[in-house]
Amino acid sequence: MQYPKLKKLNTSREFIDVFRGYNHNLRIGENEFFDMKNLSADNYPILSPRAKRGTYETPLEPTGLIAKTDLCYTDGEAFVRKKADGTSVGTQMGLSNAPKTLISMGAYVIIMPDKKYINTEDPTDNGDIEATFESVGNTKFSLCRVDGTAYGEPSIQAEAPEDPENMELWIDTSVTPHQLKQYSSTTETWATIATTYVKIEADGIDDNFEVNDGVTITGAESVLPDITAATIIWAKGEDYIVVTGLIDEVVTIDTAVTVKRQMPLMDHIIESGNRLWGCRYGKALNDERVNEIYASKLGDFKNWNCFMGISTDSYAVSVGTDGAFTGAITHLGYPLFFKENVMHKVYGNYPANYQVQATECRGVQQGCEKSLAIVNEILFYKSRSGVCAYDGSLPQEISPEFGDLRYSDAVAGVLGNKYYISMLGEDNAHCLFVYDLKKGLWHKEDDTQATVFATWQGDLFYIDYGDKQIKSVRGSGAKEHKEVAWEAETGIIGISTPDKKYISRMDVRMQLAIGTRVIFSAEYDSSGVWEPLFMMNGTSLDSFSVPIRPRRCDHLRLRIEGNGDAKIYSICKTIERGGN
Repeated sequence: MQYPKLKKLNTSREFIDVFRGYNHNLRIGENEFFDMKNLSADNYPILSPRAKRGTYETPLEPTGLIAKTDLCYTDGEAFVRKKADGTSVGTQMGLSNAPKTLISMGAYVIIMPDKKYINTEDPTDNGDIEATFESVGNTKFSLCRVDGTAYGEPSIQAEAPEDPENMELWIDTSVTPHQLKQYSSTTETWATIATTYVKIEADGIDDNFEVNDGVTITGAESVLPDITAATIIWAKGEDYIVVTGLIDEVVTIDTAVTVKRQMPLMDHIIESGNRLWGCRYGKALNDERVNEIYASKLGDFKNWNCFMGISTDSYAVSVGTDGAFTGAITHLGYPLFFKENVMHKVYGNYPANYQVQATECRGVQQGCEKSLAIVNEILFYKSRSGVCAYDGSLPQEISPEFGDLRYSDAVAGVLGNKYYISMLGEDNAHCLFVYDLKKGLWHKEDDTQATVFATWQGDLFYIDYGDKQIKSVRGSGAKEHKEVAWEAETGIIGISTPDKKYISRMDVRMQLAIGTRVIFSAEYDSSGVWEPLFMMNGTSLDSFSVPIRPRRCDHLRLRIEGNGDAKIYSICKTIERGGN
């Protein structure tokens, strides 16, 4: 009796031992993942979850965060320094509860939008950037020298005095504006004194100002009609200041005189070259529409209106590009100011040679100014189309792995080679993504909504919007009590396999920490239903293989869920050819 011969099934094996990151496109590599949660590139090419995070501090109302020698943050009305030894020192500054932008300039921290400052090495040195004085009672105006000393009593007339003595003074009223002249017996001529000064005296007028402050003065137009723009305080003393001007005689008025040192309204502020820089698109303090870039006086963040014609002057320039400014940062020593489709780069090292170059390119998306961060000298930021990297030439997009998903409200931080970015998705849920620059991989963590990041003491800290805590990425402080829940979901497996081939077996090589639970599930033929395949708990630290047998189908997707530490080393697929 003869029996039919059975043909041996054609089988093959495909081996995956390099696991790449997140890729939310329809067609992805078999070692990439369409979706994931809390996975990390730390153990690349092994697939493993992120490290446990930490809760570092629990303020009452955290509004800002910055890394100095200490980790500093604003908590309600106070500025707090958290030292490396764990102690905290708070300074009450009367701050508002609005979200803060903290800018470092030397030992100082500038607190915006409150327009306050504090010296982190000497916290008693703190206060307001702006200053205002308004007189009560009489204000006296008199002609003086630059140091505030009186000139005496010059002649005030249209014609030169007869038989003048050497160094005699004369105010020439025959010209407009009037001129102060001084007689020289050597040359027998009257020489015009080019710059004249006026002493303004009022109780307490000197208290909040310093020599060389740039100020605006109002209420004195009847005495000094030309004092309509910013002027310099050339000297000061008890109850007086000295400014440029010329008056014919001593005048006393009883109306209020106001002296102000002001900071311009600015959309974004940075530090570069020992100056504060800012930009503004919209209404200025005087209600005029502006489209300008500003810089403070060199080494002096309080002064923005010092124009003395020297290298330490303040700086202001209008730009011709349209649209609101969307972000600013210092990169490779140059101040950069972004709009959504333009980048402005400032060249030069003092006001006389500053130049602003505008480059049309993908700029920072509106509302994503906090996404600007530098990783290994490369600038990263969120543009409208995706995350861009800028090395000094032109920006390049690095996030095609996001697929068709669109994000906004991005906030970013840096730790080592990694760029962390928290963004709001189209589904109104936040996601925290991590880009590893060295490996070129994206990984998706969880729904963390960070309001600000700061790198300090080898860890990355952030303010969690949900619970108002300051947390750490690498576990500084009190580590998470619960094990990290993670998940990896593959793309479609088998869609490109010809000749009715199917996956008959999958062998997964992995290592589980004691107590870790792992569940494998499959979705067959895009059914939308996930069916469990295998579940196990870790009982030792040994590595082992797990055989998984999916049922026969045209294509499938695999989901691996875990709770705890695990390492997946490889997945081996056995592929068989089906009958006709």
